[in-house]
Amino acid sequence: MKRTMLFLATNIAIVLVLGVFLNILLPIFGVSLGDTSGLLILAMVFGFGGSFISLAMSKWMAKRATGAKVIEQPSTAMEQWLMETVSRLSKKAGIPMPEVAIFPSQSINAFATGASKNSSLVAVSSGMLQQMSQEEQEAVLAHEIAHVANGDMVTMALIQGVLNTFVIFLARIIANVISNAVSRGEEGQGLGFFAYMAVVFVLEMILGVLASIIAMWFSRQREYRADAGSAELVGAPKMIAALERLKRSAEPELEGQLVAFGINGKRSELFASHPSLDSRIDALRHR
Repeated sequence: MKRTMLFLATNIAIVLVLGVFLNILLPIFGVSLGDTSGLLILAMVFGFGGSFISLAMSKWMAKRATGAKVIEQPSTAMEQWLMETVSRLSKKAGIPMPEVAIFPSQSINAFATGASKNSSLVAVSSGMLQQMSQEEQEAVLAHEIAHVANGDMVTMALIQGVLNTFVIFLARIIANVISNAVSRGEEGQGLGFFAYMAVVFVLEMILGVLASIIAMWFSRQREYRADAGSAELVGAPKMIAALERLKRSAEPELEGQLVAFGINGKRSELFASHPSLDSRIDALRHR
């Protein structure tokens, strides 16, 4: 979840900033607010642009947000095992060796991120290394490797690009309708530039939240696929054991986008990037 929420938070911030520039550039490109075709094209350019900028920044953001330290040269037996396991699973999945990192956290967590399969990162919490057996850790690592092999970050970036496009487009269409409604009641004067931008900003925030619900639904489907990928790499019993171990652990301390592997099963799934642990276990048992 850490991976997904960091990506979404970065994406929303970038889209809001790009939205300001879009309104400045509309007259330069000769596009009026009534020109829906031109506005849609520019919304698509900025929407996908914001999504792929977020994707390009994802690995750097994840490292900064978690304090993850990349293992350049293993200094302990645990680090050596971690590197060897990721290398073995990566070869089995048919992807290049990712960067491997450990981040400080007493909770059981892990995440994979990166702009492509050739530039990926797999990071695990110090708590996971301390609290899980090696078989359980192997299953978690296989789950994250499956995310990379499935191209989940790029897939989510494409989905978010579509959602961004409609957020940017609809926010301006609705703001234009509001401005026209105001002009009919105030001597032909619509919203001023700053008032219009304030309305657009609020609408983009509201529509962005609604878009996030859709993005989270897609994210949950990718989690089922990653669980299935882990089962293919190391066997379903190991993945089920890892999920059951996570259920017995304390609530993860990382919230929002930073919870990468497990998610509190008591939380509503509407805004959750992961299905409940019970749902994931059930899916593995019936695959």
